[in-house]
Amino acid sequence: MEISLLKVLLKNISTFFHLPSHENRNSEIVGKYYQKIEEILKLNKPVLESITDSEISSNESLQKEFAGLNQSIDELRELLEDCHPLMSKVYFVMQIESLFAKIRSQSLQLFELLQSSNDLPDELSSSSLEHCIQKIKHMGHEKSSSILSKAIRDQTDGSGPSVDSRSKIADFLNLKSNQELLIEAVALEKLKENAEQAEKIGDLEVIEEMINLVTHMIDCLIESKQSESSNPVPIPPDFCCPLSLELMTDPVIVASGQTYERGYIRKWLDLGLTVCPKTMQTLAHTNLIPNYTVKALIANWCESNNVKLPDRLTPVGVISSFHEPNSPVHHHHVQTPSVDSLPENTPESGDQGENSTVSNTNESQADEVVVPPEVAVEVAAQPAATATPRREHEYSPRFEPRPRNQLWRRPSDRFGPRIVSSPTTETRPDLTAVETQVKKLVNELTDTSIDVVRNTTGELRLLARHNMDNRIVIANCGAINLLIGLLKSTDEKVQENSVTALLNLSINDNNKTAIANADAIEPLIHVLETGSSEAKENSAATLFSLSVIEDNKIRIGRSGAIRPLVDLLGNGTPRGKKDAATALFNLSIFHENKARIVQAGAVKYLVELMDPAAGMVDKAVAVLSNLATIPEGRTAIGQEGGIPVLVEVVELGSARGKENAAAALLQLCTNSSRFCNMVLQEGAVPPLVALSQSGTPRAKEKAQSLLSYFRNQRHGNGGRG
Repeated sequence: MEISLLKVLLKNISTFFHLPSHENRNSEIVGKYYQKIEEILKLNKPVLESITDSEISSNESLQKEFAGLNQSIDELRELLEDCHPLMSKVYFVMQIESLFAKIRSQSLQLFELLQSSNDLPDELSSSSLEHCIQKIKHMGHEKSSSILSKAIRDQTDGSGPSVDSRSKIADFLNLKSNQELLIEAVALEKLKENAEQAEKIGDLEVIEEMINLVTHMIDCLIESKQSESSNPVPIPPDFCCPLSLELMTDPVIVASGQTYERGYIRKWLDLGLTVCPKTMQTLAHTNLIPNYTVKALIANWCESNNVKLPDRLTPVGVISSFHEPNSPVHHHHVQTPSVDSLPENTPESGDQGENSTVSNTNESQADEVVVPPEVAVEVAAQPAATATPRREHEYSPRFEPRPRNQLWRRPSDRFGPRIVSSPTTETRPDLTAVETQVKKLVNELTDTSIDVVRNTTGELRLLARHNMDNRIVIANCGAINLLIGLLKSTDEKVQENSVTALLNLSINDNNKTAIANADAIEPLIHVLETGSSEAKENSAATLFSLSVIEDNKIRIGRSGAIRPLVDLLGNGTPRGKKDAATALFNLSIFHENKARIVQAGAVKYLVELMDPAAGMVDKAVAVLSNLATIPEGRTAIGQEGGIPVLVEVVELGSARGKENAAAALLQLCTNSSRFCNMVLQEGAVPPLVALSQSGTPRAKEKAQSLLSYFRNQRHGNGGRG
């Protein structure tokens, strides 16, 4: 049996050598790593063949190395077989460098074990093994994954990767153009979708961090092109193709409503990409409709500014040779249809693939309880380049409208509890053994030694993270009350471990009730106010988890938790802000809590977090939509400059974001003529028309109601000021 394991390994190595040609893959990157790993395995193969029939092959330590190396090669082969031209290069490099390091280490360990043995076959000498060891040790270690890891950490921490890091990543991965970066973003979104479906929480968080990095690189590229512009007359951003960033000569509209240069979007579609590059929506069809309006506007602009309209642009090459321009992509408006020209009734069409499972509310309560921004298929169409010049509104003079030049895509976080969870597949444990272990740990929670308590809370934290059975056992053994007591520990690590263990335990619905009934809310608030960054984040996440139960929404709101949650929303780490927004969303569903959230100053922070760069647009707009149902909420949204960004979300946001933004605008407009005028001045009509025809059912209803209200106002029906 032991010898057969070695034969399986040898067969696996041979199979690796005969993998299909890489001609249809990202051959430059893939081939580079393939050659390095092939070199190591070519050293392994003759050595392993020489011991196939010898007694040494049954050595237990060697057997473990055979099994480990075999598994690594399986993973490697699977990764390489999945390679294709549109794969994520960032994800591939992180994965393959990890596997390369593992295979390198396992090979060294294998050779060193053989070298220390006295039972080597005659054809295998210690010197030949030493030669293999030295060759492997001197093989160059790729540093790309470490550069990527540091850039991702810097992006997550808020400092952002350095120019040097971005340059190295762009050079190594050939992500130098806007098109290449957008293809990478699409690939990562697909990986994220797969991870969500497979419920691989660990993978999901890593992929989201990669998406944030690529989004940042896109923003930096656009800003760089803007600063480098040498055009004497700035080109209006709406006249530039979002793919090429160049002035369009043959603009066409795709199914999402966005306009592109025909040659560039055709090449994009020919690559097999079926999403809108700008909005990341899945395109319902690949028809290209000429945008004669924009074409005429471009011709008029060129004539007025004495600019020669370039010859029709034809992309050269497939991926890497798209030209980069000297002008940035912004999204402003060019013209606005009048309110009188709006359709009286818009058709109920366009909901391609809408996720119908995310709403937990009745339509009659739609403005009281906002649908959370679950990850859903993007469906809402975008209007073609239309609209009105922007005005600086008088209500909030300190607010400067943000240019619409950000990359909008699905939110990177769901409104769901962030559980510090293992990505591995769960297996049912031996509950008797677990109970024995947990009882011992629970007894140690009362130990007088802080080191013992620190270690014990850490072990319970890990146990609670793995599966539902463990969470039930831990609660049944009486750990909840003791963990709650330790939330006020002066030892930072004990406090962090305890609050994270409670967070993981709260995944179980019965535990939610047990934790709240054990008077955990006040200690959790203490952690929010005094804990480390990690402890604050997990305290906010725990409060969200508990607030899923209706009675807990009331209890948490009345306990004084809202003010420290708002403070975390404004001043916490990026993760802390997301956890705070998640908790505040759930609390805002209970009407009494809305005024508390507004009074605590949340609106200012929520408006700031609607910058796409923060990765929290859908979270922020969902909370604002709830707060817009009370007078003080509407007043704060107006004062803090929320109207322009809400209009921006209706135009460029995710399907769920558009829905909630439209609901908020409806509340603002129907309760204040001043706000209604401000919304109209922001050019809201074109995106609302598009939303009324192609949004989610609730989004359509809100957009249609708002457009009808505009028509009524136009015909003389007054509103409240």
